Parts: sequence; structure tokens; C-alpha cells
Amino acid sequence: MNNIFDLSHSKEILVRIDQLIQSAQPQWGRMDVAQMLAHCSSFQDIAMGKSHSPRSWLGMLIGKFAKPIFYNDKPLPRNMSTIQTIMIVDKREFEVEKEKLKQNILILQSDGPKNCTNRPHPFFGVLTSEEWGKGIYKHLDHHLKQFGV
Repeated sequence: MNNIFDLSHSKEILVRIDQLIQSAQPQWGRMDVAQMLAHCSSFQDIAMGKSHSPRSWLGMLIGKFAKPIFYNDKPLPRNMSTIQTIMIVDKREFEVEKEKLKQNILILQSDGPKNCTNRPHPFFGVLTSEEWGKGIYKHLDHHLKQFGV
């Protein structure tokens, strides 16, 4: 399984982000490409403890049983529900969000797994740094595929 903390995997993600164009249309979902980039940055902020989102009641009930979905080798399902606090609905500037996400990935990769949050994921609960690394990569891969890269 790919992991964002592996230098080759983070470089591959950065190359794919550079392939995005502002006019890219989603193959599924409601976010435009700039909103998707902002969403991915916001997700990384949760993983690194820069922001926090409370646990959902559904996550508290079934999150630990569904947790492997986040970091296993199977692709994330299309149109999977998302954390409400990182659902981006306002207009965003493509180039600004693209650069922000790239910088977040570089910081995440250079700081390494030791800087992952100890707070639980809002749905899946407590994750190890390795699970965060795999899940972040998988989340980015999911959204880049959403826009054809």
C-alpha cells in the first residue's frame, strides 16, 4: 500500500497535482477542481492536528469496524460521504489551492509520521501514523482520479 510518508509516493502525488487543469470536470461528486484541492488540504490539516473535527455518532458506532476502508488496498467508493467540516462549497481560486496543497504535502512529507495527530479521525477513530500515511495517500489518489489524473 502506498504511503504519503514515502518520498516516491509523495512525489508521484505532486506530479499528478501538477497535471490538473482548472477546467477539469469531476467524473463523480459535486466539488469542482479548486474545491477538491481545498478539501484535500483541509483533510491533511486534520491529520496533522492543525484543525479538529468532532467524532460523528455513526463513526462512534461503526467507525472502528469500517476503519480498514481508510488504509487498505481497495479504492475508496465514489460519492462516499465526507467530514462535514471539510466539505468545501464556496468558490475557491484554483492556482492558490493547488499551491497550498502541494506545500502541505511537502511539509507533511518532510515532517514525517511523528507529527500525525493523536486525536481520533472524525469517523474511523484512533489511527496510527502508518494508517494516517496510507489513508492520506489513498484520499489524495481518490480525488485525483476523480479529476482524471
